Amino acid sequence: MRLVFMGTPAFSVPVLNALVDAGHEIAAVYCQPPRPAGRGKKDRPTPVHARAVELGLDVHHPVSLKTNAAQEDFAALNAEVAVVVAYGLILPQVVLDAPKRGCLNIHASLLPRWRGAAPIHRAIMAGDKETGVCIMQMEAGLDTGPVLLRHETTIGTEETTDQLHDRLSQMGADAIVKALAAIDTLTAAPQPDDGVTYAHKIDKHEAHVTWSVTALEVDRKIRGLSTFPGAWCEIDGQRVKLLASRLVDGTGTPGEVLDDALTVACGEGAVQLQRLQRAGKGAQDADVFQRGFPVAKGTQL
Repeated sequence: MRLVFMGTPAFSVPVLNALVDAGHEIAAVYCQPPRPAGRGKKDRPTPVHARAVELGLDVHHPVSLKTNAAQEDFAALNAEVAVVVAYGLILPQVVLDAPKRGCLNIHASLLPRWRGAAPIHRAIMAGDKETGVCIMQMEAGLDTGPVLLRHETTIGTEETTDQLHDRLSQMGADAIVKALAAIDTLTAAPQPDDGVTYAHKIDKHEAHVTWSVTALEVDRKIRGLSTFPGAWCEIDGQRVKLLASRLVDGTGTPGEVLDDALTVACGEGAVQLQRLQRAGKGAQDADVFQRGFPVAKGTQL
């Protein structure tokens, strides 16, 4: 099948690989433009851009799809389907209508739950027991289109956003290959009105850990924001990212370090910090972190 692929971050790369491996013809790859990155602030291509170049595919990175020229270029590709996953630009109706069979979006939630920008983070932070991927027929609304296919998965009790991100990326790759193979037989099911929630973009102000809330809330925040932007607290005046944790027994003043294993009391219960990162340093498991930056029992975070 002749496809246009539209995606930008690392989450999208396994999907592009799967479409190529399945034998589909990729007429063009659309992604966000290269942007300054690293210490030298040199323009760096996005993960999808880099992979598309490796595969020898034609890459387009317009700053907008609202111009006549961009829309004409897209229509001229004469694609049967556009596959969209974490692309980063709104598709005008004329673009949505250009492929013969429309545009299919891979969304990392069980729609209509967690429409929007940060469905993986929000699912973990809300304590959802399960999530998944949906293959959705795109329309003008934000993740409102009918669903062609959905795959579900359980969220692990200690799973972080990074870990779940990688699993859902591969699930999405498998699902879109199946959906395209069965496109003539799949029925598009409208999303119900009940159960709609929005996964608003993560604000960095959310990342500061407040120890007075329950351990359950603290643990969900730490896992849900790992590794980016990273939940954080101050230890001896230094900002430290908290990248992994688990729920444990323990009581004390909220924010009090209860032992040498970095168990911290919360408003109710306690969490054990398992992976941490100081500013300018690499991420470390708790035992390694303790050797280089010891946090004594009784320390107040």
